[in-house]
Amino acid sequence: MKVAVFGGGSTYTPELIVGFLDRVQSFPLTELWLMDIDAQRLEIVGGFAQRIVAARGQPFKLVLTTDARQAVRDASYVTTQLRVGQMLARRNDEYLGHRHGLIGQETTGVGGMAKALRTIPVILDIAEHMRRTARPGAMLVNFTNPAGLVTQALKQYAPDVPSVGVCNVPITAKMKFLEALEQYLGQSIDPSRTELKTLGLNHLSWHRGFTLDGEDVWPRLMEGYIARLKAEEAPEWDPRLIEILRMVPNYYLNYFYDTPHKLAAQESWPPSRADEVIEVEKDLLRQYADPHLQEPPADLMKRGGAYYSTVATQLLNAHYNDLGETHIVNTSNNGAVKEWPADWVLEMPARVGRDGIQPLPAEPLPPICFGLIAQVKTYELLTVEAAVHGDRDAAYQALLAHPLGPKIGQVQAVLDDMLETNRAFLPRFWQG
Repeated sequence: MKVAVFGGGSTYTPELIVGFLDRVQSFPLTELWLMDIDAQRLEIVGGFAQRIVAARGQPFKLVLTTDARQAVRDASYVTTQLRVGQMLARRNDEYLGHRHGLIGQETTGVGGMAKALRTIPVILDIAEHMRRTARPGAMLVNFTNPAGLVTQALKQYAPDVPSVGVCNVPITAKMKFLEALEQYLGQSIDPSRTELKTLGLNHLSWHRGFTLDGEDVWPRLMEGYIARLKAEEAPEWDPRLIEILRMVPNYYLNYFYDTPHKLAAQESWPPSRADEVIEVEKDLLRQYADPHLQEPPADLMKRGGAYYSTVATQLLNAHYNDLGETHIVNTSNNGAVKEWPADWVLEMPARVGRDGIQPLPAEPLPPICFGLIAQVKTYELLTVEAAVHGDRDAAYQALLAHPLGPKIGQVQAVLDDMLETNRAFLPRFWQG
């Protein structure tokens, strides 16, 4: 079985390699292809990955390539973890918002939109390669941010290519709730005995349930969580908000619920998060180049993305072995939340098995949540159209629709700045 990883030169890749190595008994991988357009970076990261595999007895072949078509050919799974424009483009996304007095962030607001415009055509090209040369039924597993928006584009413009979007935020939240439950019960609990109930959009979701062996333990978790918030000097959330919602917002909702605080924090830039990650990656690549290094270094945790390899390899393993496990993924609603449009890509629990990704029936979120979801989904749908067709009018409307976007008198200036800053990566907007 062949798996192809697009963005193989990512500093996350060594963790992913370990994830595959830990599952070789159940997931019979024979070839893992790492594809990246940056040959120098691929040589460093890929060389380190090859040493990791060799140190574990070479259970599968690891191939490095800059050829997208060769990477996809005969693959059973294709994963995407790429960044069009690399880390400098992320920095530009953050400072795009900053210089216009808006949120500067790589996955939401104007920065997230810029990233989506660069990324969607590239991911759709990969889907086209899969349609032509991958194994029948091969699945595209997208980790590239903004994950939900990219998956929305795949579902609309490559519906015949099985695809799913994945993010590490839900599993990170699950492990935090599990830790709290273990403290409450005074015992260690296997994560497989628990399930997190989450609903919304990627980076715009609400955690609203937790079960242990099928039993609902959410009320006791909420009781303890609210008590902790009330005891903290600077709590992550206003305890009154949690008391009313009886849900825990995804931490990205801070950008929407507490925008002034986030904007104030940007005033201390530089360094932005991208500036910090650029330095972290320089150090990681230096360590990866060490010919004696055979295990991911502890400094990889500075990069963020906890549980990335767990999310990635567990999903592929569940699909291949028809385990019917529940995973939080980004996929089409398809009537699971019958009150919401079926073609919306949502972040929600789904059963994962050989028959694909099946979203589980769920009750809709309350109106206070749905209003924000509907507004952001409108932005997402317009951004997909803008990215696919190079449609400047759709891009203008997307900026106007986003709750973190510019006001009417500022929209055109922000759009012009976004397109000019990313001109090299947005040929569809500059044709003719």
